[in-house]
Amino acid sequence: MTTTPNYTATEMIVCLGARLMKGCSTVFIGTGLPLLAAALAKKLYEPQLTAVFEFGGIGSALEELPLAVGESKTFRRAIAATGICDAMETAARGLIHYGFLGGAQIDIYGNLNTTVIGRHDKPIVRLPGAGGGNEVGSLCWKTIILMKHEKERFVKKLNFITTPGYIDGPGARERAGLPAGTGPFRVITNLAVFDFEPKSKKMRLIALNPGVEKEDAARASGPISALGALRSGAARETGFEFLTAKKLEQNSAPNETELAVLRHEVDRDKIFLR
Repeated sequence: MTTTPNYTATEMIVCLGARLMKGCSTVFIGTGLPLLAAALAKKLYEPQLTAVFEFGGIGSALEELPLAVGESKTFRRAIAATGICDAMETAARGLIHYGFLGGAQIDIYGNLNTTVIGRHDKPIVRLPGAGGGNEVGSLCWKTIILMKHEKERFVKKLNFITTPGYIDGPGARERAGLPAGTGPFRVITNLAVFDFEPKSKKMRLIALNPGVEKEDAARASGPISALGALRSGAARETGFEFLTAKKLEQNSAPNETELAVLRHEVDRDKIFLR
């Protein structure tokens, strides 16, 4: 008899992100969960993955987890050590396939806020800021967003647009001067995976995580338990009504190999997996 290993919401998101990197060649990696997903993918699924970091590290071996996108480990055993302008120019030339980002807030069109909660001139919370998030979301062909699914994060209107998604709908990116064919591709949360419906450009539910029902995703929830079931009383309303695919897929839980590598090799010092 086999049992499902215990795992956290963060581990679920990271494993789904890593699986999505199968077959990827170049990815622009943001701070936080994207770092974990890239390192896990390189160890398990895509050894030739070329990770690009904001401050110019290209193709790091990712043998040790960087603390941030400008930390020295992003250059360790890299194929190139350039600078921030070179990294952004590489994306502008169309040479980076995927961008992996996190965020504090997201709306139905995949716009991200990492700048401020509340008014910009009188913030309730001052967030880390844009970093390279605007350039990654603007210039990479496909942007993948990793986030906890909470009411405060999935909102109808952002307090500030740091990184453009599809802005306000079809054609908006092109009108803003962004390259045609670029934009948000997937949103991965502890509850589900979303894409963006091609015509409306609105977020669309395409796959549920273990133990999650569509109604749970619509309400949004807190952390998942060992078997992926929602904790009692944790469900809360989402700030917008997303679309739903005709056929929903079912994501598999993190397996023992993924969890062992993630916990004991990728983040053995528990920098992010606390």
